[in-house]
Amino acid sequence: MMRKKASLLTGLILLCMWSFGDEYEPLQKMKRLRVVGIDTTGILKVEYDLPDENLNDIFEVKLDSLVHSWYVQEVFFPGHSKRSVSTPAGEVYPDSVYIKRLEAIEQVVDLSFNKTVRNFISLYTLQRREQVEIMLGLSAHYFPIFEEVLDRHNLPLELKYLPVIESALNPVARSRVGASGLWQFMYSTGKMMKLDVTSFIDERCDPLKSTEAAASYLKQLYDIYHDWHLVIAAYNCGPGNVNRAIRRSGGKRDYWTIYYRLPRETRGYVPAFIAASYAMNYYHKHGLIPRMPEFPMVTDTIMVNQLLHFNQITENLDISIEALRSLNPMYRRDVIPAKNGQPYPLRLPVEQIAAYIDNEKRITTHGRENYFPDNTLVQPTSTTASYYTPVDVKGKAKVYYTVKSGDNVGYIAEWFGVRASDLRYWNNISRNLIRVGQKLLVYVPEDQKEKYEKVTDMSFEAKQWMIGIAPETGKNKTGQEPLDPNYIWYTVQKGDNLWDIAQKFPGVTNKDLMELNNIRDVRKLFTGQKLKIKPKG
Repeated sequence: MMRKKASLLTGLILLCMWSFGDEYEPLQKMKRLRVVGIDTTGILKVEYDLPDENLNDIFEVKLDSLVHSWYVQEVFFPGHSKRSVSTPAGEVYPDSVYIKRLEAIEQVVDLSFNKTVRNFISLYTLQRREQVEIMLGLSAHYFPIFEEVLDRHNLPLELKYLPVIESALNPVARSRVGASGLWQFMYSTGKMMKLDVTSFIDERCDPLKSTEAAASYLKQLYDIYHDWHLVIAAYNCGPGNVNRAIRRSGGKRDYWTIYYRLPRETRGYVPAFIAASYAMNYYHKHGLIPRMPEFPMVTDTIMVNQLLHFNQITENLDISIEALRSLNPMYRRDVIPAKNGQPYPLRLPVEQIAAYIDNEKRITTHGRENYFPDNTLVQPTSTTASYYTPVDVKGKAKVYYTVKSGDNVGYIAEWFGVRASDLRYWNNISRNLIRVGQKLLVYVPEDQKEKYEKVTDMSFEAKQWMIGIAPETGKNKTGQEPLDPNYIWYTVQKGDNLWDIAQKFPGVTNKDLMELNNIRDVRKLFTGQKLKIKPKG
């Protein structure tokens, strides 16, 4: 009898070696199978061990990119709902507690529990608490959008947690392979789902349109698999990879059975989804407090029927360009490329809707010849080029600047005295990405062309001195910071931002500070900088 068992066990091991192969898993992974008994016919009964992997590194990148993004630096109320430093960093519970809590969540998607899920729960509740608090704040804005669309498509509402693991609820997130937006659509998939992606528009970053596309895509995947775990996996890696994993597993269509046949990143998606569902439902049990974003939560939409630049809006309404970008992330260059017969939406805070309607003519005509010469957006350099350049700006001369190591869009704009948004527009720059050696077109006053032509050959230090900033100290050329006695002044402290500073002075807004101190990029504040607050009196 023992010989028969040994023979069966040897055969089983050989079968498993052939089934798994060495392309995906080393032989030591065979411990995933364990013998649980022998049936009445003498056949061994086995079952798979539940996955035990730590895949947190895949999602840590997304969480860290969120906390270093503009959302955290400028959009969120720093200090709002901030925990006391004495508050415990989080509590670890026995597995039985996590299992009981997951079972109590009413969801269509099965919320299994295993060691990999537990690792992700630890990531969300212990290791990346600040990022999760930010996502909780963002969820107040985005989840109602997701739920309305999912409900209309008769899909499980818990699929709203997919963008938590896809993008960390960052609408302008971009992965290393080019996936964009809350739902992380690749270019080809976005086009397949009828999302418009051009030099000026990326509907993958539009919360409503991308959610509509995601719902349609999820329905298509469910029609294929009829299993939400497989749908989530296929959403990440594509149906081709899931189908190959199913074939290599002998036709098994259970996610946990084909788990080790899937790409490593995809293996983490279902466990991360389960952990995100847990964290979003039980955050209060772990002392997590939502941090609310600064951009308005209640918004409405106006349809725009002609070319419009964000600066035309901010210079006529009480709204910052950062808030406009956060509410309208689909526009890649601060331009709404609308025209008669092809309107585009503009999302504004609800309290600004009436002001926009009352002043629409003034807004759309403000600086129009500067932003859209001859009412033209762009003209292609050739019939086949994918690179676009604007028509010549009247009254301006062209100069070219060669990008050096250490340069960024903000610096270059300061050196030439132009808006960073204009520099991006003139050079088709997406998300401030420039490369060393790239030649940038800049429009400067005609009478200063000779001066600005020399900038490309100047050292970084000389260019900083040119705008009155000593590179090392941030002080002016005299080494002193002139303080006009007619103004109230404030010295920037470590961790300050404009919103924080404005709150210290009644009646002062961050927009007031930007205008009074000629600040174009709020991210360039530095410790020790002197800011005008308001006139004395």
